Amino acid sequence: MRVLLLGATGLIGSAVAARLHTEGIEVVGVARSAGSMARRLPVARWIELDLRRACAPADWLPHLGGIDAVVNCAGVLQDNARDSTALVHAKAPEALWRACEQAGVQRIVQVSAIGVDRGGLTLFSASKAAGDASLRGSSLDWIILRPSVVLGRVAHGGSALIRALASLPFLPRLPNAGRIDVVQLDDVAETIVILLRDGAARHIALELAGPERLSFEEVVAAYRKWLGRRPARLIAFPAWVIAALCRLGDGVAWLGWRPALRTTARRELERGAIGDPTEWTRVTGIRPRSLGESLAAGPSGAQERWFANLYLLKPLLIGIFSMFWLATGIIALRPGQESAAAIMRAAGAGSFSLPCVVAGSLADIVIGIAMAFRRSARIALLAALFVSICYVIAATLLVPALWADPLGPIMKIWPIMALNLACLAIVKER
Repeated sequence: MRVLLLGATGLIGSAVAARLHTEGIEVVGVARSAGSMARRLPVARWIELDLRRACAPADWLPHLGGIDAVVNCAGVLQDNARDSTALVHAKAPEALWRACEQAGVQRIVQVSAIGVDRGGLTLFSASKAAGDASLRGSSLDWIILRPSVVLGRVAHGGSALIRALASLPFLPRLPNAGRIDVVQLDDVAETIVILLRDGAARHIALELAGPERLSFEEVVAAYRKWLGRRPARLIAFPAWVIAALCRLGDGVAWLGWRPALRTTARRELERGAIGDPTEWTRVTGIRPRSLGESLAAGPSGAQERWFANLYLLKPLLIGIFSMFWLATGIIALRPGQESAAAIMRAAGAGSFSLPCVVAGSLADIVIGIAMAFRRSARIALLAALFVSICYVIAATLLVPALWADPLGPIMKIWPIMALNLACLAIVKER
């Protein structure tokens, strides 16, 4: 069997790709950008396709040759400069369903979200529901899976945020958060494998919900125990603090980053994620595992604890570092320009002193701005490291007295470069 897998680099999609591979099923992965995942996932072939630009059957037909089934794990949390819930969850899938009808690809597994068939929907849930509706209205052999909050050994997005909150010195309580029936990633992947087999049920919508109904703080507390931390004092965050953090997350998302805490995430948490796994178990035979069972089966290691500790520090580190480069450039360009030019003149730059200061200031400003954007952050960090090394070399050759300066302008470059290397180590999101 050959399966076209949408969202193959995501949390669910990558687990499904690995599980299908163990079954001897050939996977053709679809992702906006495979990147390093192309080397890490057992995918036979990659198709780099932006779903926002794949909203007509003609965009999909060239990719359906030899395909036996389609699994759609693609998803985005919220609209921003690079994401569109309507296009990714509704328009592109509808075009894909029509292309499958034309190409004769009948088997479709759509990974939706629990509760999208109920009221109080966000744009995320409403667009998922629209994608489900267009699939149900097709002539295809469809299966719709609606998982609750998905947790597993791998973590990013909401599951990563839970681990990060579990590493704090206190146990956070989010105001108005609903109950959730967390479901395990391995159970979701196993379900898809079962339902792709010949003779499996068709034209069904299943709720993939865990066996226990937990509060958000109970989930965080379970992960806290798994990380080896002691029970902590429960602290309730005021609603306005959470709202402000979510707004900040919304803004950061427009720079290309994927912060887990955004307005849509808050509203989805308030709505809760509960369901009935009875039909799921009846159809597949899977008994969903509890959170405690799953965590006990795989004790945390140093890598999980490092990740949890660094997850919330990452935006702080990169944000501060970006502002540092931006501020140094602005200061040297305006209020500190004459002082910087005087140092250059003392080094023998002569008439080139001011142009050198302006060029260096502009370089710092460009690096600071580029560092704030996800797509250019790594290049900016590499540029910052290169410029820092050049500063050390130039200062040593031209103004060696700076090494003995009591304010330590040269000595302070070394911890800056160490921070630079730390940011480079954690800048990638997946």
